[in-house]
Amino acid sequence: MSSERRGHRCWIGEERYQSSSSEVINDVPKGHFCVYVGENNSKKRFIVPLAYLKHPSFQTLLNMAEEEFGYAHPTGGLMIPCKQEIFIELLDNIRLT
Repeated sequence: MSSERRGHRCWIGEERYQSSSSEVINDVPKGHFCVYVGENNSKKRFIVPLAYLKHPSFQTLLNMAEEEFGYAHPTGGLMIPCKQEIFIELLDNIRLT
């Protein structure tokens, strides 16, 4: 599922944007970054616009990630410890602001 509003693009849960931690990924478009979202072993990879890093709600999630995982995670990716449904809702709210 790809959604686009106000010139922002965010890919959510598309198979072509998911990968195992052992793969090298070079498919992140310019101006975006990837995060792994989920709890326990059910994490999905999301491609998010860099502009979202400035949003206070996203910064709160990053602080939670730092507290739970630190910056040196074994998979090498940025992990966000929240339910995927909540993350998707947050992205929708950021897109609307």
